Amino acid sequence: MPDRYDAFLLVSFGGPEKHEDVLPFLENVLRGKNVPRERMLEVAEHYYHFDGVSPINQQCRELIAALQAEFSEHGLELPIYWGNRNWDPMLADTVRTMRDDGVKSAVALVTSAFGSYSGCRQYREDIERAVAAVEGAPLIDKLPPFWNHPGFTETVIARVSEALQKLPGANVIYTAHSIPLSMAESSPYEKQLREVCVMVNQALGIPEPVLVFQSRSGSPTQPWLGPDVSEFIRGTDSKKLVVMPVGFLSDHMEVLYDLDTEAAEAAKERGIEFVRAGTAGTHPRFVSGIREMVQSAIISGLAYACAPECCKPAVRPARV
Repeated sequence: MPDRYDAFLLVSFGGPEKHEDVLPFLENVLRGKNVPRERMLEVAEHYYHFDGVSPINQQCRELIAALQAEFSEHGLELPIYWGNRNWDPMLADTVRTMRDDGVKSAVALVTSAFGSYSGCRQYREDIERAVAAVEGAPLIDKLPPFWNHPGFTETVIARVSEALQKLPGANVIYTAHSIPLSMAESSPYEKQLREVCVMVNQALGIPEPVLVFQSRSGSPTQPWLGPDVSEFIRGTDSKKLVVMPVGFLSDHMEVLYDLDTEAAEAAKERGIEFVRAGTAGTHPRFVSGIREMVQSAIISGLAYACAPECCKPAVRPARV
């Protein structure tokens, strides 16, 4: 293969790994955002419910271990690095380590499959800032959103199928992180989500999919994508539900709390049998799909460009 890249970089959101990490982590996440401290403390309680530990960092470690084995098996001799947006290991520190290790150019994958400001453009900005902050930093190219790559879609099909084996005859609903409508209107986020859901249901021979959203935050006066997953569950006539968190790659806090805790409780209150399907995680097809994307980038480069106005940040409502 051409020596287009000499390293692979995994870029993720980051999460606390002990009780005392929670508030500093949330302050990093919310820095510069118009979120009341009371709301931050409310979210902190979600983390304290799990002793202050988000599983996202450990799941990144597990994904890296799976990728190391996959790369090795297919002769892809790239060292793997990992940097986060909001918590250790911080992205700029990782870029500094890459430079010190002699890395000249790297291909990066972020732990978000869909196009939106927070799931794509903001990560590009994070990478650009980290590179600008490190003198002599390597060139870093971010892989494009991979919502329609077979490695991802076939994994979602497998996860839904596994869940239906646990709860035969259940209705399937898909969920993703809600975003403000002003952000959704400037990105392909909702369209891509709906296309994946249709693709999965067609593969499994089940009816038209239902897409709901979760984990909204921000001002209650600002419109966000809906309906909310728990509100949907409280209003449905279904007796059996499989919930597939298609918008999430790993079982991080929004999955553990908003689905496994709140949505499961809403189902229990209604007497609905409830199974939450697994996320992509380290499913072998997802891992092989990442390797395929990296090999394609090495051989052919990244022949894509985002439109200048694509995936703009949300417009904040004016204070009254």
